[in-house]
Amino acid sequence: MIRHVLLVRFTANARDDQIQALKDKFESMPSVIDGVGPVEWGENNSPEGKDQGYTHVIVMTFRDSAARERYLPHPEHEALKAIFRPILEDIIVVDYSVPA
Repeated sequence: MIRHVLLVRFTANARDDQIQALKDKFESMPSVIDGVGPVEWGENNSPEGKDQGYTHVIVMTFRDSAARERYLPHPEHEALKAIFRPILEDIIVVDYSVPA
């Protein structure tokens, strides 16, 4: 299993409806791409002040590396990026393997 973690900073002019459309698109991925598991979406609420302006976290789970390889070039992932890019100021992406 692979976790795909995104730390997101949206542009100052990103509207709530645009962010909601992006969230909806992320949450649709498990139903359209085989091997994509649940998607978690959250807003930063850490009191530590170490977020460097990143306001949202998205965590995706892939069944295995083959599922991640299907996801990355998939047309639905490309559609997701088309929604994401206009409102994205910065992003950090890390993946890690989860022991079975």
